[in-house]
Amino acid sequence: MKQISVAFIFLIISLVPASAQQAGAANDPAAQQISRFYDALLASMKQGRSIGVQGRYRKLEPVVEQTFDLPDMARLAVGPTWSTISTQDQQALIRAFGRMTIANYAKNFDSFSGEQFVIDPNVQTHGEDKLVNTKLVSGKSTTPFIYRMRQAGGSWKVIDVLLNGYVSELATRRADYATTISTGGAAALTTKVNSVADKLLNGG
Repeated sequence: MKQISVAFIFLIISLVPASAQQAGAANDPAAQQISRFYDALLASMKQGRSIGVQGRYRKLEPVVEQTFDLPDMARLAVGPTWSTISTQDQQALIRAFGRMTIANYAKNFDSFSGEQFVIDPNVQTHGEDKLVNTKLVSGKSTTPFIYRMRQAGGSWKVIDVLLNGYVSELATRRADYATTISTGGAAALTTKVNSVADKLLNGG
């Protein structure tokens, strides 16, 4: 597994046995959603070397689309400017954002070296959102993450990730995207996001 960029991390790994981890999260539907995602990610990692980055992308695409509310994440990442963008440009941005998200997992989680997943069963409710606390343990390093989830289409989906428990991924993206939109508009941002995905998928 490669070193993972702060802006893209959505993983939790621990040394707790997998059976115990899944059982602890089983009672909450938001945690169940994360659990299913990690099952798929782990399977992709175990096949990582043999199927390559494109194969991992294809395996992860459906589960990422099921777990993450990519349209809402794209909207939140762009910020208030979203309402001024045409429907066609919005759809292009959503597709680019989805490609980048999936490509990040396919690129960075490329092999398996005994990693396991853990989810804190004590899911917190804040208004319409649920917060699923997690952590990544890689060797002797441990990093906490909080998944902010909201119902969409009848299921709980990720709309943001808090790195180290407080750094919003979408807020970080919004600051980065604002400059691109102000200088080149939505088309320029779509090109930029697709370029990131292309580099991830082509060894960049």
